[in-house]
Parts: sequence; structure tokens; C-alpha cells
Amino acid sequence: MSIKIRLARAGRKGIAFYKVVATNSTSPRDGKFLEKLGTFDPLLEVNDEKRLVLNRERVEYWISVGATPTDRLSILLNGAGIKGAEKYKVKFTPRKKGEGAKKKALEAAAKAAAAATSKEEVTA
Repeated sequence: MSIKIRLARAGRKGIAFYKVVATNSTSPRDGKFLEKLGTFDPLLEVNDEKRLVLNRERVEYWISVGATPTDRLSILLNGAGIKGAEKYKVKFTPRKKGEGAKKKALEAAAKAAAAATSKEEVTA
């Protein structure tokens, strides 16, 4: 069974607040967890020290024994300078303009229409 370091939601509707927990990967988001590692308050300013409060020693321990952080948490851990979190850095590649499915479908239809017109010109 793999261990995940993830965010468990706490706080009421519209006012999000998260606990940073180490848990089994099969347990529900707000369910049973192994250990509480800290808190994350997304409503605070980015440079506020209370936005992300972590027990650094325990987070580094869980990463050292093979726990994998979620994508959002790996961004936060790398920003906080947690040792060992750099190997879980998110590989984000932005989409290029026109990579959508609709654009590809329109291009394929245009290509098919061009092929059909070229066949008609050859036979005529």
C-alpha cells in the first residue's frame, strides 16, 4: 500500500482551509490519516508565513520512506525548500495555441475536403 502526502479539507463552505496529512492512497480525502503534518490556508497572502505551516522533520521523514506528495502539495513543498521534495517537482508543459480537439477536428476535415477536391481535379 502506498503512502501519499496530501491535503485534507477542513473549514466551512466558501472558506477553504486544509490539513497536510500523510495517509494511505486508498483512503478518502477527508477520511482517516496516519499523521497530521501541518496546515495550508489558501486565503492568506502568498508571502504570509502562516499560509503553509509544516512540521519539516516529519515531512522529510515521510518523503524519505517513500511517501509521494500530490501535485499541488509538491509545488508547495518545493517552494518551502523541503529536502527530498525536488524529485517530485511537477513537470508542467503549457499547451500551445491551437492544440484543442476542436481545432484538430477542423484541420482534419479541411484536409479531407482538400483531398477530395484534388481527386475530382485528377479525374476531370
